[in-house]
Order: sequence, then C-alpha cells, then structure tokens
Amino acid sequence: MRGGRAAGCALAVLLLGAACSAPGSAPDPTASQVQRLLDRRAAAVLKHDANGYLAAVDPAASALRAAQGAEFGNLAQVPLASWTYHVTGVDRHGTTATAKVDLRYRIQGYDTAPVTAARTLTLGRRGADWYVTGDRPAQGAAQLLWQQGPVRVVRGARSLILGVGQDAAKLREIADAEDTAVPAVSKAWPGTWAGRVVVLVPASLDAMAALLGAPAASYRGIAAVTTGEAGGAGAAPADRVIVNPDAYAVLGDLGREVVLTHETTHVATRAHTSSATPMWLSEGYADWVGYRDTGRTAAQAAPELQKAVRAGDLPAGLPSDADFGFDGGADRLARAYEGGWLACRMIAARWGEAKLARLYTEIGDQSHREGATEKAMSDQLGLTPGEFTAQWRAYVRDQLG
Repeated sequence: MRGGRAAGCALAVLLLGAACSAPGSAPDPTASQVQRLLDRRAAAVLKHDANGYLAAVDPAASALRAAQGAEFGNLAQVPLASWTYHVTGVDRHGTTATAKVDLRYRIQGYDTAPVTAARTLTLGRRGADWYVTGDRPAQGAAQLLWQQGPVRVVRGARSLILGVGQDAAKLREIADAEDTAVPAVSKAWPGTWAGRVVVLVPASLDAMAALLGAPAASYRGIAAVTTGEAGGAGAAPADRVIVNPDAYAVLGDLGREVVLTHETTHVATRAHTSSATPMWLSEGYADWVGYRDTGRTAAQAAPELQKAVRAGDLPAGLPSDADFGFDGGADRLARAYEGGWLACRMIAARWGEAKLARLYTEIGDQSHREGATEKAMSDQLGLTPGEFTAQWRAYVRDQLG
C-alpha cells in the first residue's frame, strides 16, 4: 500500500539516516536541484531581474519564455515583501520531471503571513541542469492576478488596490471607498486587526472566477467576495477582497459602500471565524457592520424577506449554511443574507453591540461546530438556540410584516 511504503521509508530515514533508494545507490538529487533552481528564480523576482527569472526556463521553450516574460513584467508594480518556492514533491522520469511546488509571497506592508499558491511545474534536463518547461496552477488551484495582465497599483491610506484591465480613476474610486470602509469596520468591531486591506480588481467576471478557481456563474451578480488563508492557532491571515467589476459597476454609492464594508468586516473578523461559525452569523455580522451607519430601515435592507413574510412565508428557522449557496436562486440567497442581518441587528438592539461581538468571537474560537453556538448563546444571551430562534422569528415578523 502506498501510504505504508511511505511510512516505512520515513522510519528507515529516522533510524538509519538512509534515503529511500536501492541498496548501494545514491539518493536522487532531483528535488534539491529543482529547489536550488527555483531559489535563484525567486531571488530574481525580488531583484526585478528579468533575465535571472527567465534563466530557469528551457531556452528551447519559446512560447513559455514569452509567457513567463510577460508575467514577470506584469508583476513590476506589485510591492513584494517576499517571494519563495517550496518543492513538495518531484516525480522524475529520466530527463523529465514533474514537481509540486508551493509559491509563497507577501505584499509589502499588508501581509503578515504569506499567501500560498500551489503550482505544478514540468522540467527537462539539459546536460547537468534542469529547466522549467511548463508552469500551471495545481489541480483545483486558482489563477494569479498577474497572470491575467499588467497589474496597476493604486495606494489608499488604508488600502492597496491591484487591478488588471482597469483605469487608474476607477481604482482610485475603490481605494477611496475602501479607506472609508476600514475605519467603519474598526468602529464596529472591537477586536484587533491590521486595519488595512488588499483589493483585487480583475477585468471581468470571468477573470474574477479564475482568481477564485470557480465557475463564473457562481459569482454572477455578486459584487465582491473575500478570500483568505486562516493561518490557524493565532497566525494572521492574508486576505484579499476580490471585486466583480461587472456587478460592482451597477451599484450606487450606498451599495458600493455597504459591499466594501461588508467584505472588509470579513477581513477584520477572520482570526475569529472558523468552521464553528454558522453562515448566518458570519454573513449577518458583515451585513450588520455594512448597514450600521447608513440609516437603512429593515424594510429597505431586507426587501426579499419582507416579500416572503407578507406573503405568509415567515421562515421557520435561521438561515442554514446551504441557504447561502449559489445554486438555490437569487431570491433564496437574498433572504438568507437578510435573515442573518436581522438576527445580528436584533442582538445588537437587545443585548448591545459588545455582546454581539463577544458572541461572534466565542463561537468562532471553538474548533468544532457541535455545541459551539449553544454554549455561546447561553453564555452571552442567556438563551437556548430554540429560544433565540423564536425571538428572531417574532422580530422578523414585527420588522417586516
């Protein structure tokens, strides 16, 4: 069995200091050779050395060299604090090899932990040296922004906007809006966070979907999403707000303000958001912060849920995680967001904003969902989930009926 063989090899290495190779043969140096090749490539990125970057690419792979040269140029304005490659596995067949590689990078002044992008590299050997002959995202991994075109960088007071296919004026508008969103979130969320955000603005919905490694249809009509790496055990995540330029463009000023404040809330609360956090709370809290200082009434902010309530379809329970899926239709998705928002709005109104934040934190700090919400509601609100749901249903009826 493959797993057993690997474990046996690891044991032999620990006990005997020997490599997994036939008796009397030297260990295969390919992985270390590839790592050194990529170390030189990484150093060239940070030195803005195009020739050094391309030195890793097979001289005969003209199309790849052209594509990699363009990609390197696309990175020119991106302020990188670090850029490294970590070879996690190599499968060699004679003079060719396939390597699994983690690209890790940090944006200067924004990322306290690296963003990791899994890559699959193919390599060919010429004489004693290995060269890259192919470079693609690993299976299931997403595309990187600079693979879509030259990256334009606009700096805000509290934000860094990276755009492809966007003019500087549009990116400046987003930076200004984000610079308003950041203090709004800090005012509402009492937890510690970086207070700055990186926003990616691709050229189209399809380009946005490529950055997320998902079908474009999943994000049609969604103005922005937040993605990040929850570093775990207190490590700071590296978040990105990704704007869908098609949907964002049709929003008014208020809509854009709410969207960016919502997404920025996800960045701020990431360290206290986990698998234990129900979607109604994470999305409802982000919407609550987004609408907090807008003066919007329940009817104005929850039109789809009001329509359902007035038609006699009062929800039986809080929105489930499945209700926030993209395959249930736009109306169902809207009602889920609106229901989560009203739950957080009710908590803030009846128990106070500090209690709402403590509820969020206590649930998110649990490692498992089972029992997390029950305990936090008891601790912070003095209610069982059933009692809370009953109060929420009455609140929804009163606010929207």
